Amino acid sequence: MTQRGLAWTVEAWGEEREGGRWEGWIVFGPADGGPLLATGRETTQSNRAALGYWARGLEEIYLEGALARAVSRAA
Repeated sequence: MTQRGLAWTVEAWGEEREGGRWEGWIVFGPADGGPLLATGRETTQSNRAALGYWARGLEEIYLEGALARAVSRAA
């Protein structure tokens, strides 16, 4: 993904919480090796498979907004 004149790697990360539910967020890494930027929780899913399904369905427009949220969160 390219935004703000930089190339970014994008990964969906998740973690199991109490009760077996999974929370997911998005992590961006600038291609130049700068620090990672992460969103807050973007989703809560009933299991790991559902989290993977959510992640595979993310589209460019959603990721653009998520990057803006991650940048704001880091500021």
